[in-house]
Amino acid sequence: MKDIVINVENVSKTFKTVKAVDGLSFTVEKASCFALLGPNGAGKTTMMKMIYGRALRDRGQSKIQVFGYDPAESELDIKYLSGVVPQENNLDDELNVIENLLVYARFYDIGAAEARVRIAGLLEFLELAEKVKSRIRELSGGMKRRLIIARALLNNPKLLILDEPTTGLDPQVRHLIWDKLRQLKKSGITILLTTHYMEEAFEISDSIIIMHKGRMVLEGPPRKLLQEHMERYVLEVLSGEEGERLKKLADEKNIRVDGSHEVTLFYSHNFESLESLAHGLGVWQYHLRQSNLEDLFLRTTGRALSGVE
Repeated sequence: MKDIVINVENVSKTFKTVKAVDGLSFTVEKASCFALLGPNGAGKTTMMKMIYGRALRDRGQSKIQVFGYDPAESELDIKYLSGVVPQENNLDDELNVIENLLVYARFYDIGAAEARVRIAGLLEFLELAEKVKSRIRELSGGMKRRLIIARALLNNPKLLILDEPTTGLDPQVRHLIWDKLRQLKKSGITILLTTHYMEEAFEISDSIIIMHKGRMVLEGPPRKLLQEHMERYVLEVLSGEEGERLKKLADEKNIRVDGSHEVTLFYSHNFESLESLAHGLGVWQYHLRQSNLEDLFLRTTGRALSGVE
């Protein structure tokens, strides 16, 4: 029997007349990475806050269990088993790195000596050991993000919850954080994260939920979802005039076309068919690539994942 850390059943959240989360259900297994993927306004952060007790779900026939606890009734029990990395930077700018962590350790009744041992290990793990005495204002955005992750790990949590952990960071720092999250998962920590980066969800998640307007669109392992719902290759034609011209040829080759956006998209499992279709175009007029979660979101919702609701 699978060891379930988080169980969500038919959960909704309404703000006045807006349904931020609408009948969401999913489970998260122990030592896995589960991602809520969707654009800004999809309901990801609201769902996350209900899981760790910062927001109450709508009344009705719904359930949230985290390690068997209902966050609406046992927020403190969940807090001691979890670490939370919020979307915003809420470090104390008046303190240095180690002072921020020592203050936080007191919230969990971690003694000073033990706290310093844990802090040293976490700063080493997250490649911040040289910044131990640095003021927060002296840190880069990526360093601050890693420090917040270190803080969330101070109480040795069994569950790590991250809300948009790499938003605004450069690719190098983003990949560093992904690598650290993979290592944490291997150590047995369960990871739940929200993201609007399709590459992030694809690279580090065992399973994802694609959300749109508070609802679940698709759920499953990202690679499996792509195999089941998408053609393997995509031809992006940047010229509107050329895109219109190629639509007729695409019909003859049984190539699916999406011309509802500025860029005309041609989808096929056959790479050679798309390559043939692009023959004669200038290299600046097209891009031929493998399909990704952005394409899957576009197909299932009719809009781009990177858009804002």
